[in-house]
Amino acid sequence: MPLALTWLVGTGIALFVANSFTEQAFDRTLLDDAYAVSSNVRATENGIELLLTPREVTAVLFDQIETVHFAVRKIDGSRLAGEEALRAPVPEGEARHRFSDIVFQGQTLRAVVLNHAAPNPYRVLVAQTTRARAALVERLLGYVLVPQLLLLAVLAAWLWRRIDRELRPLGELEQTLGRRDANDLSPVPVARTSRELEQLGDAMNALFVRVAHSVRAQREFAGNVAHELRTPLAGIRALADYGLAQKDSAVWREQLARIAASQARASHLVDQLLGLALADEGHTALQREPVRLNEMAEAAVMRHLARADARGVDLGARGLDDGALTVLASTALVEGILDNLIDNALRYGGRTVTVELDGAVLSVVDDGPGIPAEARQALMQRGAQGPAGQKLGQGAGLGLAIVARYAQLLDATLTLSSAAETRGSEIGAESGLRVSVAFPLASVQSRVG
Repeated sequence: MPLALTWLVGTGIALFVANSFTEQAFDRTLLDDAYAVSSNVRATENGIELLLTPREVTAVLFDQIETVHFAVRKIDGSRLAGEEALRAPVPEGEARHRFSDIVFQGQTLRAVVLNHAAPNPYRVLVAQTTRARAALVERLLGYVLVPQLLLLAVLAAWLWRRIDRELRPLGELEQTLGRRDANDLSPVPVARTSRELEQLGDAMNALFVRVAHSVRAQREFAGNVAHELRTPLAGIRALADYGLAQKDSAVWREQLARIAASQARASHLVDQLLGLALADEGHTALQREPVRLNEMAEAAVMRHLARADARGVDLGARGLDDGALTVLASTALVEGILDNLIDNALRYGGRTVTVELDGAVLSVVDDGPGIPAEARQALMQRGAQGPAGQKLGQGAGLGLAIVARYAQLLDATLTLSSAAETRGSEIGAESGLRVSVAFPLASVQSRVG
C-alpha cells in the first residue's frame, strides 16, 4: 500500500510537470503565429488591412498535425480578416496577450488573443487543436512512468524478501516463547540480524532478569517467613495452652506476659523479614532525597530511648552537634540502618550504646562482647547469628543482612570493627563492636555549621 500510494503521488506530480512544460512550449509557438499574422497588418488609405492573401495566411499558419483558425478584428470587434464566428476572451488591463481554451465547431481549441496598440489598434486571434499536445504529454508520461513502475516493482520485491528475512528471527522468537515453561525465566537466544530485533531481545532478557530477581526475592521471603515464624508461633500456642489448663489467675497473668513478649519478638521478626524483602526489591524503585544525618540519628536515639532505659542500657549520641551534614539518600533506608543497628546493640551489646556521626560516617558503638574478626563478614549474610544471638535465642540473623543490603543500595560502605581498636577505653568495654556506614562523598550535598 505505501508503495502504491507513492507511485500514485509520483504519477500525479509527473503529469502536472509534463503538462505544464508542454503547455508552455506550445503556447509560445501559438503566440509566435499570432505575431507573424500581426506583422502583416498595415494601415492603408482605406483603413487597416491584412496584406496576406488566404493562401499566404495558410502558409504562415501551416501545421501538419493541428487545425489552425485565425481572425483579425478591430477594437470594436468588427472583422478585418479570418473567420467571423471565431471568438476568445480578450486581454485585460495592460496585458498584451491572453491564452484561453475555447470550443469552436465542436472542437476544443487553444487560443491566444494579441492586442496591437495605437495608433492603429486591432486584435489578432489564433486558435488550434490540441492533438499534438495530448500526444506529447502521453509520451512524456510513458517515458517517466514506465521506468518508475519498473523501479517500484523491483523495490517491492526487494523489500518483501528483506522484510521476510528480517522478521523470520522474530517468528522464531515468538515460537520459542510460546513453547517456554512459565517458570523458565532464563534469557532467550537473540539473533543479531538487526538493531531493532537485538534491542527487543536485550530488553526482554533484561525484563526476565528483573522478574527472576523479584520471584527469587518473593520465594526467599516466603521461605524465611515460614521457617522463622514457626518457632515463635508454636511457643505462643504452647503458652496459651498451658495458661488455659491452669486455674490460678497469677499463672494466667504470667502466661499472658510471656505471650505478649513472644508476640513482640514475632512482630519484630516480621518487620525484619519485610525490611529484607523490600531491600531486595529496592534497587528498582529507590528514590533519593536530601537527608540530614544528625537529625536522623537524633530521632533514632529518641525512638529507642525508652526501650534502652527498660533494659538498663545507657543509650547516647556523639558528634551530632558538629554540623548538619546533608547527603542524597533514602530516608526509609537510613532509618532502617539506624533502627537495626541500635536494636542489635540493645539486644546483644553491653551496658552502653553510642550513636556517633563523624562527617559522612554514621556509627553505632556498644561495649558488649564484640564479634571475632573472622566472623564479621559472615554475619552480614542472611540467617547468620553471632555467639550472643545463639546464646540468647533471639532474632533470625537478619539485622546485619538488612543493614548490608541497605548500605549497598545507598552506595555506602559497611564495616564492622572492634570498639576498643577505635575508641580505646572511653566506653569501658572489653572489646565492644563498632558498626559504621560511610556514605560516598558524591552523595554529600552540604554541611551547615
